[in-house]
Amino acid sequence: MQQKKIAIFASGNGTNAEKIFDYFKNHSTGKVSLLLTNNSKAPVRERAKKFAIPEVVFNRATFYETDQIPTLLKDNEIDLVVLAGFMWLVPENLVKAFPKKIVNIHPALLPKYGGKGMYGSFVHAAVGEAREKESGLTIHSLNENYDEGNVIFQEKCKVDLNDSPEDLAKKIHLLEHEHYPKVIEKLLHS
Repeated sequence: MQQKKIAIFASGNGTNAEKIFDYFKNHSTGKVSLLLTNNSKAPVRERAKKFAIPEVVFNRATFYETDQIPTLLKDNEIDLVVLAGFMWLVPENLVKAFPKKIVNIHPALLPKYGGKGMYGSFVHAAVGEAREKESGLTIHSLNENYDEGNVIFQEKCKVDLNDSPEDLAKKIHLLEHEHYPKVIEKLLHS
């Protein structure tokens, strides 16, 4: 079977992206072929360099006002688009170019604590303020709205009464690092 090609979109630190880079570095099913970022100073760029993954840095106008990104992905024969800490809403032209082939990870159990502005510490603070007893991660397909695509996978963790947003983030990062690469691998087979 021919290796499937993965493109990763990331905006920040890139710990999830690095786990995916590492998971697929000598994998028979798939490989990370591209990193795309909207942040020229993102630490994820250094992480990609360690794995010799080609990168593309783009700006808002390119992303929202042209077809350059979908064309680039198609020209590189990308099979699956993976968002790993990518903060911009994906435009309709990209969603339509890769129907059911774009996935995102969210640090809560959707549909709770999703939507515009709900990312990172904002999510964890909201979970704590609501005194939830559990949180977790959601991996979902993408549509044109924040965090509204079909749920593909969820994993829960306990929220202790004295957990700070940082404590909860650590618990969920562990779940993300364990499960996101495995779920991506399954998606490459579907």
